[in-house]
Amino acid sequence: MSDNELSVAIVGGLHAEARRAVVERLLAEVPDSVALHHDLSTAADGTVRRTVRDRAGVTDSGETPLVNDCACCALREDLVPELERLADGGLTRLAVVELWDSVEPRAMAEVVAASGLTVTAVVTAVDPALVLPYLADGDELADRGLAAAATDQRTVADTFARQLEYAPVLAVAASPEADDEDRALLAQLHPTARRVPFQGGHPGDPAGAPAAGTPSAPAPASASVPSPLVEAAFAGFDVEAAAAAQHPACALLPVAADECGVATLVWHGRRPFHPERLYAALEDLTCAAARSRGRFWLADRPDTLLHWDAAGGALCVETAGPWLASLPDAAWEMVPPVRRAAAALDWDPEHGDRCQHLVFTSPALDREGLAGLLESCLLTDAEYTAGRDAWARLPRPFDSFLEV
Repeated sequence: MSDNELSVAIVGGLHAEARRAVVERLLAEVPDSVALHHDLSTAADGTVRRTVRDRAGVTDSGETPLVNDCACCALREDLVPELERLADGGLTRLAVVELWDSVEPRAMAEVVAASGLTVTAVVTAVDPALVLPYLADGDELADRGLAAAATDQRTVADTFARQLEYAPVLAVAASPEADDEDRALLAQLHPTARRVPFQGGHPGDPAGAPAAGTPSAPAPASASVPSPLVEAAFAGFDVEAAAAAQHPACALLPVAADECGVATLVWHGRRPFHPERLYAALEDLTCAAARSRGRFWLADRPDTLLHWDAAGGALCVETAGPWLASLPDAAWEMVPPVRRAAAALDWDPEHGDRCQHLVFTSPALDREGLAGLLESCLLTDAEYTAGRDAWARLPRPFDSFLEV
């Protein structure tokens, strides 16, 4: 990247105070930086309000009309032209895209990258004391005034989980209310993330409060060592790798852990689930952990990879395409290499890449009880040896989930 090429850092998260503090610190520490923010709270009036600011204050503002009654669509339509204008001007080193509360970073990162602009970071700002309360919040965004469209049926919990798990960088506020359990939960939910601590960003702090021991003004030009937050803003970001890391077939799921009262159970199985017994256990399994996710297969649909995604006491089960073992050899050439590699690492002589791989993370997790419940949902020896013809005749309660 040339010295005068515009870098784009996307900063998001439902923890608004933490998010604003991160943006203000970047504006203070990176010369020739600006922040763009689209306020979706005005969508009910038919518009989305845009502001552009630097460390001195607002430099530009405007409104854009809704597109298809969707505030996020209006954001996408307006954001790229604004970024292109900054890039063409050649005076801006870093454009910080501060997402509105419930906007998820993946869609914005992919839109910006597709336009030919350079995304150098995706950061989710987090107050660790709020992680568990947000993951436990099953309220719909619409009930909180945070829906991005009239048809938006997302919940606080599932939106926060996706914001958290997509970003390779978590900016973690130094919250006085957070304890070791909160920090352990955050680490286990996204163990591969780079966690960058910063001061401020919890209720009662002024936005952009400087970190302890640092000046409120940018470092002098002679300083050669950027702060960890600035380093993260220019570290680089791979949109395709980030998407692959979220795909149910090859997702980078958490590993087993047990620390400070928080545990992660990684549960594997090869036999298929009995659809009726698993369905009967869904409520207990969903409520057993603050967060659970993974991939699984059912005996009545052995060729379908199913995605498990639970937070806030609610479970989403979706089809995620076929298992590779169900495809003819010629079709493998059409499958992305990362998917083929993931299947090869987990290949079974009998079932191929078909597997149960579910991960549960929570304080006070009953790992033994949870594992026992999952085991009880698998086919018994007699059911398993009966074969696929018998499996196909099993009840199909998951049709209601999958809208078959």
